[in-house]
Parts: sequence; C-alpha cells; structure tokens
Amino acid sequence: MPEDHLDGMDAARRGLIAEADDLVVKREDGRSIWDLPAYDFVDGEAPDSVHPGLWRQTRMHTIAGLFEVQPGIYQLRGFDLANMTLIRGDQGWIVIDPLTNAQTTAAAWDFAMAQLEPGPITAVLITHSHVDHFGGVEALVEFMAEGAPIVAPEGFMEEATSENVLAGPAMQRRAGFMYGRNLPRSPRGHIDTGLGKSPAFNGQIGIRQPTLIIDTTGQTEIFDGVRFEFQNAPGSEAPAEFTAYLAEQKAFIGAELASRTLHNLYTLRGAKVRDALAWARYIEEARLRFAEAEVFVGSHHWPVWGRDTVQTFLKEQRDTYKYIHDQTLRLANNGLTPREIAEELELPASLRRGYHNRGYYGTVRHNSRAVYQRYFGWFDGNPANLNRLPPSEVGQRYVRLAGGPDALLDAAKAGFEAADYRWVAELLSHLVFAGEASGEARGLLARTYDQLGYQAESGPWRDFYLTAAYELRHGMPEQVMNLPDAAGLLSHIEIPTLLDSMAARLNGPKAEEVELRLALAFPDLDERYLLWIENAVLHHRPLDSGGEVDVSLTISHPLFVRVLSKQASLGDLLGGDELDVSGSRLKLLKFFSLLDTPDGTFAIVEP
Repeated sequence: MPEDHLDGMDAARRGLIAEADDLVVKREDGRSIWDLPAYDFVDGEAPDSVHPGLWRQTRMHTIAGLFEVQPGIYQLRGFDLANMTLIRGDQGWIVIDPLTNAQTTAAAWDFAMAQLEPGPITAVLITHSHVDHFGGVEALVEFMAEGAPIVAPEGFMEEATSENVLAGPAMQRRAGFMYGRNLPRSPRGHIDTGLGKSPAFNGQIGIRQPTLIIDTTGQTEIFDGVRFEFQNAPGSEAPAEFTAYLAEQKAFIGAELASRTLHNLYTLRGAKVRDALAWARYIEEARLRFAEAEVFVGSHHWPVWGRDTVQTFLKEQRDTYKYIHDQTLRLANNGLTPREIAEELELPASLRRGYHNRGYYGTVRHNSRAVYQRYFGWFDGNPANLNRLPPSEVGQRYVRLAGGPDALLDAAKAGFEAADYRWVAELLSHLVFAGEASGEARGLLARTYDQLGYQAESGPWRDFYLTAAYELRHGMPEQVMNLPDAAGLLSHIEIPTLLDSMAARLNGPKAEEVELRLALAFPDLDERYLLWIENAVLHHRPLDSGGEVDVSLTISHPLFVRVLSKQASLGDLLGGDELDVSGSRLKLLKFFSLLDTPDGTFAIVEP
C-alpha cells in the first residue's frame, strides 16, 4: 500500500458540520434511489473479499454530510456519486454541480438549508457534461432568484445530450456492470466506485439550456458578488468542461480535472476516449494560472488544503496522465500491442506512492489501451485479429479442440486450483459462448469472476466482475432503462438531436426497399422538418416550404417527447385531437414501426 504523503484519513472529515449517515432517498412509488445505511458494514480492516486500497477509499466516501471547506464555501458529499458545492454570495447561494437526479439534489439542498442561512439560488454552475453534475438541476429551479444564470462550458448541450441520447441504451446497460447496479451492498458485493459510492439510480433526470456559456480561459464573471476566473478545458475529463478560480477565497474549483484517484481515459461503460496529453496540459495550465490556490475543491472526493500540497497534488496528477500517454506510445513504437503494453506498463514509484494516483476508478491497464486506441484505433496490426470469428463460433471450436465440454471444464478446474483466474475466465467464457456450459461450469465461471473482483483495486473492475458472476447465477435484469425517467432530459434536447436518435433506432434490414417521406411540424416551437427513409437510412432536414410527402404529422413538442419516452402511444393518439395527421396514417404507423425500442437488457457475459 502507498503512503499518505499528502494528508491522512482525517482530511475526509475536515469541516464536517452535519453528518448524513442515515440518508435514504426514495421515489414516490417506494423504489430506492439512495441508501447510505446500506454501507454500514464499511468499518474496520479490509475483509479478504475487498482490496485494501479500495476499502480505504470506500471508508472515506462513507463520511457523508455537509462540510465547510472554508468560510463561505461548503460541500454536500455522500448524497450521490458527485459532490454539490455551495458558495455564499451577497444575496444567496451559488450552486456548483447539481447531482444526478432531482430527488438526490433536492435532498442535498434541503439538508444544507436546514444547517445554513437560507437564501435563494443566485447562480447555478455546471462544470461539465456528465449527468452526475447536471441531471438534478430541475430540483433547483423553484429556488432560483429571478434572472439567476445557468452557467455551463462551451459545447455542453451537444455533449450532454449526444452521450445520453444517441448511445443511451448500450451505455446504461454497461453502466449497470460498471457501477454494480444490481449487486448487494456487502463485502462480497458492491462497496464503492472509487469515485464515490454509486450513481443514484432510479431518479428523474433533467437538463436546462445554459444562459451563460464559458468558452475562453481567462473569462471572468461575477455572480452575486463573487468573482470567478474560468479555465475552459474541453476534451479533458469531459468533452465540455471548465474549472474556476476564486481569487479572493484562493479556492480552485477543479471540477474533474484532478481527483483523488487515477481517473479514466476510457470509461468501461463506454464513451469517447479522452486525450491524456491534453488533460495533462490543462492540469499544468491550471497549476500555473491558479498557483496562489490554498484549497482544491473537486467535483468528487474531499478537498486538498494548503498551497504546497495543492501544487504537489496537481503535479502528480499531471504526470500520471502524461506518463501513461508517453510510455504507451514509446512501447507502441517499439512494436508492443495493447495487451502487451497493459502487461508491461507500470507507474514509477514516485507516482505510485500517492493514494490519489491509485487505480481506484481508472487503471493503468485500461488507460494505456485508451491511449493506444486514440492513436491507432481498435486494430493491433496482427492480421489474425483483423476479421476474427464471433464469440459463439470461437467458443464451439475451442470446445472441440479441448476434447469436449468435460475436458475443457477439467482444464478450468485445474486452473482455478492454481489461482490462474484470468486463464480460467477465458476457458470458461469459451464454453459459455459455445452454448455447452453445464450448471457446474457456469458456477465455476461465476466463482472465478468473484475472485477477480475481490482482487481488483478498481471499483468499476470489481463491479464488472461481480455483476458478471451475479448474472451467471441469477440471470439478466428485467429492466435497465426507464424511459419516462429520461423525459426531463429529452424535453430540453434540440429537435435535430432527437431526430438523430430516431435515425440510430431505425432497423436497417426492415427498412430495406422502404421509401417514405414524413413532414413533422411542431407549432409550439415554430419548427418543421422533413424526415425521409432512403437506402435504409433515415435523414432529416429543416422544411422551409411545402413538398411532396407521404404523410404530415403536426404535434406539440411535449407530446412528441412523451411518445419517444413511451409515456404515450402514437396509435392511441391517432383517435384523438392532440395531434393532426394529413395523408396516409398507415404510412405514419409504418414509419414508427421501423424504429427499434432498445431497453438495454441484452446479454453481455453469455450469447
């Protein structure tokens, strides 16, 4: 284990005003959104089923409540995956980073106002385009003073919506693995993500159009008497992100530019690969620009206090990402493939010594692959990997090569006894994908994933392994996505982005030889679009004038969102007066019948 050369565990309790260790947040229907008492088992020394480093991190994250960072700056930690930061202004409160959903955000705000001097919200700042930092903004709207700005980085709406709408179903399914959504909270289940306890699932997610955009480093704004100097950092931890410096308070609001963990250059739920070199440069730019900072206030974890300590922290975070970047390219240029680089690359001792650089969330292994992917893509150069057989066919042939299912299972048993768990997982995964795995084989693969999970220092690695084991034993979840919960997000997304999401749902094989033109009008927005299917591709463009179409649909924007989020049925609505159809109603129904409705319940660890 590394040393505590920055600060000790007491730093996570520093400034605690009121503890929220009994915090439970539920939906109106009784479903759980957030349950801190579920982690009451986190105490004392690490059990054998948890990596000691990850256990230390989860102990720190279990300290939840309202904290005073310094006079006038407060944080709510442990109410969600991320922190919500409050800054006292002349007339009220500046809120930085609403949480994942309306319910946890409301709980955090109410908790703070019960302890602090109540006042209106005079500005809302959203540091970046990940949902755990904006999804709960709707809960704050009723408390916002008239004219209070919503501040976000350049590109925020495009990046926030493209990630959550276009790739939502697959990303949500994988996020369930990454965050252990269906695992019990226990020493043998989910304990922490390394970044925080967990995202707050099952809540209502929303978004608001920013009224002020940060697009320039050095841009200064004054909110409620508090002066902010911004750093625009697109393409760092998020595609759209900013940090800010409060010169009077000597506080660096660092967003996720730096964290008390090695972060992800590639996130296992799936997202665009991040640029490690740019990220390191942004950290250095901030370190120099805000060199007088006496405290680093992040969007996750607990602050870093002391000018020298902040400088050391930023230097080591900077060098961790740059080392992974530079050494991955060095090894790649010497002919190593991504898997070989992942086996060889290790941080130097000077960077391994700090808890804040440990792989509790990201890992050196998968971050090195991200660097490789950014420069070289998915292909490692070996032609054997250029057009590989699909997993089921590979599995069937491995089973035959091994001499049948029983022989392969015997080899896996020997590997398990030798604690060669990575090899056992590979053998038994072939057996499962061949469709010839007995109950005994599936059970052994589940036990193998258990062992890999228990050994993982990374929270997401642990949860991926343990969720795989859980699904081998219990099957897949019945539901992954709850589309009505996303209606608040969809309602603030621009129409062209919604139409892009429809195009990504078009079932190409079913649409082959279909030619169909639809005029779509939103009278409440004064917007009209032409949608047409050609060559099994759905296109759209603004419709300025009339033209020959098969059918025209006039519908309000809110009702259209209800249809897309499955809160209303187009077929049922055709008999009413809430929409207007001109032309062939059969072709309108045909058009929508060609759109898949993915629910994210596809298999991952079996065919």
